[in-house]
Amino acid sequence: MSTQPLTILQVLPRLDTGGAERAVIEIAEAIQNSGHLALIACEEGGALTSAALRTGAELIALPLATKSPLTIRRNATRLQSLIAERGISLVHAHSRAPAWSALWATQRTKTPFITTYHGAYSQNSIFKRRYNAVMAAGDRVIAVSAFIAGLIRARHATPEAKLRTILGGVDAQKFDPAGVLGDRVSRLAREWRLDVGRPTILLPGRLTGWKGQKLLITALAKLRHADAIAILAGSDQGRENYTQNLIALAQSLGVENRLRLAGHTEDMPAAMMLADVVVNASTDPEAFGRTIIEAQSMGRIVIAADHGGARETILPNETGLLFPPGDANALAAAIDAALDLPPDARVWWGQHARAHVASNYSVAAMQNAVLSVYAEVLK
Repeated sequence: MSTQPLTILQVLPRLDTGGAERAVIEIAEAIQNSGHLALIACEEGGALTSAALRTGAELIALPLATKSPLTIRRNATRLQSLIAERGISLVHAHSRAPAWSALWATQRTKTPFITTYHGAYSQNSIFKRRYNAVMAAGDRVIAVSAFIAGLIRARHATPEAKLRTILGGVDAQKFDPAGVLGDRVSRLAREWRLDVGRPTILLPGRLTGWKGQKLLITALAKLRHADAIAILAGSDQGRENYTQNLIALAQSLGVENRLRLAGHTEDMPAAMMLADVVVNASTDPEAFGRTIIEAQSMGRIVIAADHGGARETILPNETGLLFPPGDANALAAAIDAALDLPPDARVWWGQHARAHVASNYSVAAMQNAVLSVYAEVLK
């Protein structure tokens, strides 16, 4: 980008846990490290606020989580004023409602506008199709996987000249088995009431219906490894009824004593080290699936639903296993197969998975690619 300091604004609803939110933080870090100023506009609060501030980025509190048409319009005016007051050179949107506000603000101010298409976004109505279209309205449109790039082409007929596929990456230092030192793993084992020697299955991700927590609980009741424990590591973000439904399902299947609801987990590398198997059971396709590559980087065997981004990040029977989406019997069989592997085979799988991720999914590569897109537009 320019040798002169620029101010780059990213917009998203809030800094809660999730792949899009972590990408925003990693991009902010790259902007700051390049000698420019990163601004992030979102709702106040959020589990990743401290992580964002550690990059040196400046947070701007705006009510961008709302889907109210009136507030979205007001946010456009707020962003227009912010662009003018702070001399913002480029705006990058990561979610639909903030993207609409940003689109209108950048059109009024003639400011370059970038979008990243982070989700598969349902298209079950005319309204939804119109609402989703803003994510393909940028001067450049970033797809987080080949799967998402295909959706964008099919849905929006986006010209290839505007479309860029930039894969997510793993912090290889953070997600390194050799770097999980001290009592980090044993502390989590105590906190989660895990018994030494019992097989452990981890499903990382916020508690919401499409992430497949119910599917894993159902599969847990079907396992041959009847002593296995499942850990759901993620916040329900206020969806308390869903959490209670998970508990009720476990009770109805007689596996409530084999289920741990861990809530938001700051030390995900230690949580993955604690697991024998990491599961991604999403019932809708993952746009990319960051936890899949994080778990592979930690040398874990990953079992994921066979759709979306998982098809790109897992080499079947080499770095992980795929199962038909929504099939609890198949998920149980895959978990049993992984737990049946002898120790030397698990080590081989883990080493192969880590090498695969190191070769293909780098945070630095993602950051450099995004900055290159900024440079294209800013020319």
